[in-house]
Amino acid sequence: MVGSPSADQTGLPEGWEVRRSNTKNLPYYFHPATKDSRWEPPAGTDPEKLKEYMAKYHSSKGVAPANLGPQDGKIRCAHLLVKHRDSRRPASWREPRITRSKDEATALIEEYRSVIKKYEANPNDPEGKSLSELATTESDCSSARKGGDLGFFGRGDMQKEFEEAAFELNKGEVSDIVYTASGVHLIQRLE
Repeated sequence: MVGSPSADQTGLPEGWEVRRSNTKNLPYYFHPATKDSRWEPPAGTDPEKLKEYMAKYHSSKGVAPANLGPQDGKIRCAHLLVKHRDSRRPASWREPRITRSKDEATALIEEYRSVIKKYEANPNDPEGKSLSELATTESDCSSARKGGDLGFFGRGDMQKEFEEAAFELNKGEVSDIVYTASGVHLIQRLE
């Protein structure tokens, strides 16, 4: 694509564009005229258009994770996070202010879990998607840019409920619904 994509394509307010960080290899939002840069989308963003644009041009399929090799006592997981208004930070790259209830967040996660189960039963099912595919467009965590991949972590690195669920999983397995102060999660153990 030559030049910057238009606001019609990205869903960002006029003047804003998506760039990729050289140090973190992650997309961020930049306004060249004001030199304002941020990890979260600016106010006035159309979340549906941004979601489509990010899935098409900033999907992580085939991108190697930052922490490449396994480390003693550490596991690697991906997750899909749905925040709610009582989450410790009720905002995300998708929504500047999250107002859904915990019950609504749980209902969304349950829908995502059924889509993942369809994919696990038959990867060719058009109604199924992997956790990584869903996380790229639906997760309220910035790890969405990496298909939900959190890299390697050890005990004591994550919130207690998240850690306990993650360490109980076998490689490739997706957790049941996990509640933490951050919101509602599905976790998949990658390594």
